[in-house]
Amino acid sequence: MRNISTSRPSPWWHPDVHADRRPFLLARNRVQQALRGFFTAGDFIEVDTAALQVSPGNETHLHAFTTRYDAPDGSSEAYHLHTSPEFACKKLLAAGESRLYTFAHVYRNREKSPTHQPEFTMLEWYRARETYEALMDDCAAMLRIAAEAGGETMFRFRGMECDPLVEPERLTVANAFARFAGMDLLSTIATDGETDRNALLALVQDAGMRTADDDTWSDLFSRVLVEKVEPHLGEGRATILCEYPTAEAALARKSPRDGRVAERFELYACGVELANAFGELTDPDEQRRRFEHEMAEKARIYGETYPLDEDFLSALAIMPEASGAALGFDRLAMLASGAVRLDQVMWAPMRWGM
Repeated sequence: MRNISTSRPSPWWHPDVHADRRPFLLARNRVQQALRGFFTAGDFIEVDTAALQVSPGNETHLHAFTTRYDAPDGSSEAYHLHTSPEFACKKLLAAGESRLYTFAHVYRNREKSPTHQPEFTMLEWYRARETYEALMDDCAAMLRIAAEAGGETMFRFRGMECDPLVEPERLTVANAFARFAGMDLLSTIATDGETDRNALLALVQDAGMRTADDDTWSDLFSRVLVEKVEPHLGEGRATILCEYPTAEAALARKSPRDGRVAERFELYACGVELANAFGELTDPDEQRRRFEHEMAEKARIYGETYPLDEDFLSALAIMPEASGAALGFDRLAMLASGAVRLDQVMWAPMRWGM
């Protein structure tokens, strides 16, 4: 019987592999330095947040790594590695900071693909007393800065191209559903933001897409977004996909123009989601209600929940109106350097070659 050996990629620390990766890594450093310059010029301060938190975040489909703190007195307490530095940053806004940013290592379980890693770097920034449209301008500027620093003036990924020097298109979610899926999304949402599962189900079935008996409105929305909409975003130039349904924006305030949608946008280039931004919700009672709903869904789907950060909810009561964004820095570095996988732009990736 012939022996068949399974070849495995050389480790990232092998000198030959590192030599191939090094140009991407140096480009990453240049992009990070250039973005720090952008924030410094805009009168932002850089902050550092703790990774261990009481709550890692309270969104249904985010999964955390959990550990325990064993105190000298023999007591033991559960902590989680944060999925985002958001709660800590907003506490700093409540404390009096007005413009801040952080490059934070964050941790998400159950995620791995060419554009996912269980540990990655998130760039978050916040503007107190400024609208989320200001963050759209930030994103456009940061694409240009990253391209110039990284050396790739045309972003390319999976057969798509995106010119980062061109002003991004601003496209509402409703218009994107109409353009790419032929669906009137807002007809499935009441004026108070409540969703109609059966109305969206009919639209999805009419489009010939697969459905399941236990699909929720959110499941159907996500399927259309992933299969019909996202593949077209950021082609030719970046896309700012804005005005998400309120049901899909747990941390964002409702639009004053239309209660069916919220002040949330996502930035896409070459079909890759780069950033997620909000006009921040500052009503602690409404935030608690949304978190409890999200955790009820998490319990239903995954059989687990995370605690609420009561400190965070208390801070919201005195936090000023603000807007904030979270950008996957490794993804931006990947596009700006010409790499094709996240692990090529991570100095010491947790997982390599996948």
